[in-house]
Amino acid sequence: MKRKKTLSVAPVDLASRRAAAPSRKLETFPNPTPTRGYEIRFECPEFTCVCPMTGQPDFATIRIAYTPDRLCVELKSLKLYLWSFRNEGAFHEAVTNRILDDLVEALQPRKMEVTGDFLVRGGIHTVVVARHP
Repeated sequence: MKRKKTLSVAPVDLASRRAAAPSRKLETFPNPTPTRGYEIRFECPEFTCVCPMTGQPDFATIRIAYTPDRLCVELKSLKLYLWSFRNEGAFHEAVTNRILDDLVEALQPRKMEVTGDFLVRGGIHTVVVARHP
């Protein structure tokens, strides 16, 4: 009769972890291949903001595609940045363009596109696409 192997897992000290908090600070790192014109794509399916008219939550998938120049965005800072909109009232058009403007300011990419694909509200599905340049 074979004995089952037991998995030994060290306990994780959750108390020592710092809680993440929303932030508008976008951190960057140097592009590892600045001579190549390659594209980076992100899909963020858990974006939320608040309707400025009703105060109800709006849910969206934010898609970001860009060709970096000298800098790339660090993913955790992007996650915390997108989280910072959770309790902010914003029209779909405004928030999509704000995300593009902030990313362009931080990264100075060769080109970038931000798409806000918002879930149906009041029977209307909204998709906003903002581009740079």
